[in-house]
Amino acid sequence: MAPKRTKGASRRSAVSGGSARRQGWQVDPRQALRVGADIHLASVDQASTPGWTGGEEEAIAYTSSITPLLASLQERLFAAATDGSTRRVLVVAQGLDTAGKGGLARHVMGLVDPQGVRLTAFKAPTVEERSHDFLWRIRAAVPPAGIIGFFDRSHYEDVLVPAVNGELSEASLAARIEQIHDFERELIDSGTALIKVALMVSYDEQGLRLLERVDRPDKHWKYAASDMDTREKWFDYHAVYQRMLRATSFEEAPWYVVPADRKWYARLAVTELVLRTLAELEISWPEAHFDVEAERARVRATISAGALARYDERLASRLDRVAGRIAAVDDAARSLSADEAAGNGNGSGNGKVDGNGSGNGKVRGTPGGSTARSTARSTVGSTSGGAGRREEEQAGRAEETSTGTEERAG
Repeated sequence: MAPKRTKGASRRSAVSGGSARRQGWQVDPRQALRVGADIHLASVDQASTPGWTGGEEEAIAYTSSITPLLASLQERLFAAATDGSTRRVLVVAQGLDTAGKGGLARHVMGLVDPQGVRLTAFKAPTVEERSHDFLWRIRAAVPPAGIIGFFDRSHYEDVLVPAVNGELSEASLAARIEQIHDFERELIDSGTALIKVALMVSYDEQGLRLLERVDRPDKHWKYAASDMDTREKWFDYHAVYQRMLRATSFEEAPWYVVPADRKWYARLAVTELVLRTLAELEISWPEAHFDVEAERARVRATISAGALARYDERLASRLDRVAGRIAAVDDAARSLSADEAAGNGNGSGNGKVDGNGSGNGKVRGTPGGSTARSTARSTVGSTSGGAGRREEEQAGRAEETSTGTEERAG
């Protein structure tokens, strides 16, 4: 029989819960960043920090404080898969060159156990990949149960690039959107929690980051002449991005537009998206599928009396600490879920990221779930009007860049 556990206050300092954990988040980022049906990218301030009331130092401190909770929830996800759970998390990160997708993967996924993470960076399709359906290589990279997957670029490249370059007909692009919707529904039905983030960097900030790659010898490997070819189509890409976000922000798989001029904010926001998603899964530790008492007796029979005596002296306090940590994680996860259920940041308004860098901006508008796909089909592929919108984009960018490069995070 196991020694009796001591009573008393559980030690929960390892993982604190409650509203203190959310200090700095005025609005749940799942509400603050969610794409509305009438999202207008020209109105997005890429240097803003929607939902967050602090600065970079506060973000660093906050991230440090939530890391134990994030790691605990990830371990539960991983452990549950050994007991038959099909739950997994997949982060899909899209953004133009220098938007910070790779850094996001390193910083966010680096906070958890690498055994439970699967990173995939999609480059231009190989000859073999081109011989298959465009989703073939994507399906092969879907993380198994218990894993947090991260896609650096994704199946959405197969909508963006052909649309900008005019490589596919409207009908073909509409068919791809239908396939993507069906594919994402399959993922969700099979236990995948899908987090789609579009990192939005301003025109000037992207230029500065490219210039840094040219000027710094240690960053030359990151630069390719083709990066400038893509930059020359920046306005066309933004026009297509806007239509794509509207067309593919499904109710069950919404997009989150993340202002990315401040790298620290993008990393903070996506970390919080992952944390709250894990908390909402409500995963518990698997139950033992063996006779605990019988196996305890077998193991104890192989250990010397002296070693057992020392172990037993510490066992009660150890079990008490473990119980405290489990309860703390449960409390913190419930608190995060309750915050969402209470509608912290209700997302009502006109579907724009309305931040000015002060931290109180949010995506306002009807969540883009039930976007009319009939409208989307006729608009996603067309880049006509991309040039016609340049004056509008430039007008919006004039305001963005007045503050967008003042606080560039490393």
